[in-house]
Amino acid sequence: MTDETATLSTFTQPDGVALCSDDVLFHIQANGDWLYLDSPLPAKFAALFSSILHCIDNEYLLITPVEKVKVTVEAYPFLLVDYQDTSLDGDSNNQLIFTSSIGTQLSAINIADIIVTDDGIYAPLIRGLVGQLNRACYYRYINEYLSFDSVNLSSK
Repeated sequence: MTDETATLSTFTQPDGVALCSDDVLFHIQANGDWLYLDSPLPAKFAALFSSILHCIDNEYLLITPVEKVKVTVEAYPFLLVDYQDTSLDGDSNNQLIFTSSIGTQLSAINIADIIVTDDGIYAPLIRGLVGQLNRACYYRYINEYLSFDSVNLSSK
């Protein structure tokens, strides 16, 4: 996978791109919905803008070659609702391709890079972003990739 943030710098001005406004124009809700100036943004536009979303120093920005715009994120920028295992297609790399709640397919992620915590399952994505698996995807992932030692629950 190429580092798209580094690639972007080759197209921008030498001193970086200017911040369009100090105001936050976009907001991503915990359910994955995007808002522009507090109004719902259609999924096709959210998908388009998600392709230029970056997380730099814990700050979310939409970055183009000429400007950048601040974005607030309620939980995680991508809610991951489905995945496909590439090893089922004959690829032996053990990677997953995720689909987000706005319909975007994200670059393949090594299964070893998936983060499992008590709070959820997270996938590190491109441009410093992280996606969280939704409930159905979470349980599917647990059933397919995590094994638990059997626990003897019988009373003595």
